Amino acid sequence: MLNFFDEIKNELRIVEDELKLAVRSSDPLLTETSTHLINAGGKRLRPAFCLLGGKFYNFNLDKLIPLAVALELIHMATLVHDDVVDSSLTRRGIPTVKAKWGNRISTHIGDYLLGKSLILISRYENPLIPKVLADTSVKMCEGEIIQITTSYNTDQTIRDYFYRINRKTALLISASCQLGAVACGAPAPLHQSLRRFGHHIGMAFQITDDILDMTAEQIKLGKPVGGDLQQGIITLPTIYALQHSSERQKLHELITKPNKAEEEINEAIALITACGGIDYSAEMARKYIVKAKKELSRLPDVPVKKTMQIIADFIAIRKF
Repeated sequence: MLNFFDEIKNELRIVEDELKLAVRSSDPLLTETSTHLINAGGKRLRPAFCLLGGKFYNFNLDKLIPLAVALELIHMATLVHDDVVDSSLTRRGIPTVKAKWGNRISTHIGDYLLGKSLILISRYENPLIPKVLADTSVKMCEGEIIQITTSYNTDQTIRDYFYRINRKTALLISASCQLGAVACGAPAPLHQSLRRFGHHIGMAFQITDDILDMTAEQIKLGKPVGGDLQQGIITLPTIYALQHSSERQKLHELITKPNKAEEEINEAIALITACGGIDYSAEMARKYIVKAKKELSRLPDVPVKKTMQIIADFIAIRKF
């Protein structure tokens, strides 16, 4: 658990226990595969943001737990499906559901987790909660489809990239921040500010993730470095380099080549780094962090506000 979640560590333990209860089934295979996924760990950012959002207004844990669990189940469902699409055998250094049980089981486990999240969300009377999560889920699928259909496409623009990662990542983090407050009865101006804060944090988080795919140590990243390049996923550092590198033709050839050797991936990363692709992307992430902290300044001066500021600072400099 990340240190800045200390103030909600007891609540997150309850979320963890409720996650395991939520996926329990009379079918032992469903329980085993879902529990394997939960035990593989994760930052639990989305339930944490949900709980922290709730602390801005009449915090009520009973109102937040079903939502926090549902948010993590939605996230986990996307990870299971991603691992099938990407043929990923490890995540965070642990075998994926795909690796242990194959594509057919993995696909249905993802659907099972999403279904379980719907049961939890159905408990809420406020129509904004299912509306935001339904809209977010649709747009997340759009983001993933865009990523698949634009693989190896070097004509993508920075605007295309921001559009994609907003759907792929930022929207669910934004919803987590907003709906935690909504579940506790917060007024619209407050939960809308939290929504915007979550958007900026989510954008910075994904940009940083894409930087780490090229710069992190594999043991810290929990997956092979350069995985995006290997799959033809064009991220911000690459887009910038394709526009500014003096070796853009060579870079284009490396990026569009399927089944790259490790040496070719390393060469592409070196070209991207040399022309400033990593530095530019880090600056873009920092700009989103500045926007997030500006949004925070509009929120009430409650203790959790400081925690949100610390989280924003961490996301811009994280190494894992």
